[in-house]
Amino acid sequence: MSNKLKVAFICVHNSCRSQIAEALCKHLAVDIFDSYSAGTETKPQINQDAVRIMKELYGIDMEKTQYSKLIDEIPPVDIVVTMGCNVKCPYLPCKHKEDWGLDDPTGKNDEEYKKVIKVIETKIIELKDRQNIIMKS
Repeated sequence: MSNKLKVAFICVHNSCRSQIAEALCKHLAVDIFDSYSAGTETKPQINQDAVRIMKELYGIDMEKTQYSKLIDEIPPVDIVVTMGCNVKCPYLPCKHKEDWGLDDPTGKNDEEYKKVIKVIETKIIELKDRQNIIMKS
């Protein structure tokens, strides 16, 4: 049984931003967090541009270990991070919740994906740095 904090990255379709966040959190903070992503709807596959760019930037193949899933398919979590859904973000009970307000890069060019990925990376590092404060509050 892990005593790591469980963090869920949530957006509506669980195909792009939340998948990137799950992969980067596993990559950058596996010692602190058990990472999950989910949505209120699913897509048949993870956004292929996101998959390609994550391989290019980090050597991470998201399709090996991740898939689009619904919020009732993940375990109870300590921290919920919503990605910035333009529609109503799904609700999930937790000890701490924050919204990262990220634009969806789907359908845009690689530079837009890379910008969003960089913001997610920075925010995960910040979340890792703040985790003790978050869980004490």
